[in-house]
Amino acid sequence: MKILYTLYIYGGPIRYNELKRQLGMISFKTLSNTLKELEKDSLIRRKEYPQVPPKVEYSLSERGLSLIPVMDVICDWGERQLK
Repeated sequence: MKILYTLYIYGGPIRYNELKRQLGMISFKTLSNTLKELEKDSLIRRKEYPQVPPKVEYSLSERGLSLIPVMDVICDWGERQLK
């Protein structure tokens, strides 16, 4: 959820290292594995540019963007349960 929200709030394509900075304390391995899973599930887009050094950008797909309102409702529900 945190990765999807970060991509949503950032509002456009974001490079790997900037995404890691935005997320804070997450290991490179965890971030890489999670990004691969999200891409496999068609929730994010990965765009690779053929250059040296390699440049890769991530963004929400239409499917991922459609999930944001659902996650908002779940978060609202959870906050109400804490009260």
